[in-house]
Amino acid sequence: MFVDKVQVEVKAGSGGNGVVSFRHEKFVDKGGPDGGDGGDGGDVIFVASQNQNTLASFRFQKLVKAENGTGGGKRKKHGKKGGDLRVEVPVGTVITDTAGELIADLPRENDEARVAEGGKGGFGNAHFTSSRRQTPRIAEKGDPGEQRMLTLELKTIADVGLVGLPNAGKSTFLATVSNAKPEVADYPFTTLTPNLGVVDIDGEAMVFADIPGLIEGASEGKGLGDDFLRHVERTRVLLHLVDAYNNSLTKAYDTIQEELASYKIDLSRKPQIVALTKIEGLDKELLDDRLRQLKKSVPETVEVHAISSKSTQGLSRLLRAVHHLAQRTREEELADEPEEDELPVITLEDSQKWRVEETENGFKVSGQKIERFAQRSDVNDFHSLQRLRDIMKKMGIMHELERRGVETGHKIAIGDVASFEF
Repeated sequence: MFVDKVQVEVKAGSGGNGVVSFRHEKFVDKGGPDGGDGGDGGDVIFVASQNQNTLASFRFQKLVKAENGTGGGKRKKHGKKGGDLRVEVPVGTVITDTAGELIADLPRENDEARVAEGGKGGFGNAHFTSSRRQTPRIAEKGDPGEQRMLTLELKTIADVGLVGLPNAGKSTFLATVSNAKPEVADYPFTTLTPNLGVVDIDGEAMVFADIPGLIEGASEGKGLGDDFLRHVERTRVLLHLVDAYNNSLTKAYDTIQEELASYKIDLSRKPQIVALTKIEGLDKELLDDRLRQLKKSVPETVEVHAISSKSTQGLSRLLRAVHHLAQRTREEELADEPEEDELPVITLEDSQKWRVEETENGFKVSGQKIERFAQRSDVNDFHSLQRLRDIMKKMGIMHELERRGVETGHKIAIGDVASFEF
């Protein structure tokens, strides 16, 4: 089954907890803290692979989860890091979040993207030893792994995209000029999934993609076109095939152009060549008449060819024209690229910032840094809670709470991760 768009939930591994432990050995008095740190959680990584050509496996695997880190141990033993989960996806997969923001684009073999980062392991009590605190009884919890819902969308990568109404002869053309073996039959919608074929043109291999037949209204979801127009996005040039036996060549051409233009990206602006197909049964006078009709709609800058896939008439000339147009388009794309890649401007979020808001029964403290400390603290443990209070004091949060009139018994919430009574 060909599937080219799925939603999947990814969850990185959570970090292991640090432990509170003290060295206990015979003849060793007050051995000191030796609680080890927890291991980091594993990441979720998507890898582009030619071994995959569909996203069908994700229809039955809606949650992709990496390993958790293990907890620390006695004698300062560090917990084991959770294994990264590397998931193969087809080359050409685009990954977006629920808001539609691009997370990663994987257009080449072995491209990879870390889509969910594992949580850091918590520190054991050996980490908190100092000259003033020689017997710390606190340990941190591991951070939770990143969890998010993603959309995976496969966009076929090809040099040339074949477009046209159903039964325009795209599959027959691809089977004739390439090594592809698409299903060919004399009825509409024979092709239900995109097919790729490699065509050798003057010693250069070019990839052609047969896009399932479009119909009027395809960009609005009618027929098959809305599902597969995305595969046209990555093609460098388009080869628009028009059936010579269509009752209205002008309408056949205009229908496809309108659907390409109505897509979320105006695909009609892509460089293209138009070919009148199935001409093996036409005499010269009728063929010339059909070409005149078609050229009324086609812009003067667009080449129009007449071909027969069955008799191979006109194929060599058409393929060379396509090859030349693709080369010229590639050169123009390279010329438009800046000479030097501009360095991205990276702005770092100020993790020190925090804010205090009044609630019905107390106050709520928000801020990246303090919420992370609270996430790693066990507020039910006296020593851990005292450490969290000390951190809040150093950051000035306690002073702000006192200025706002905090009283004993008020509930202090730290984001949505922890809460305690003042």
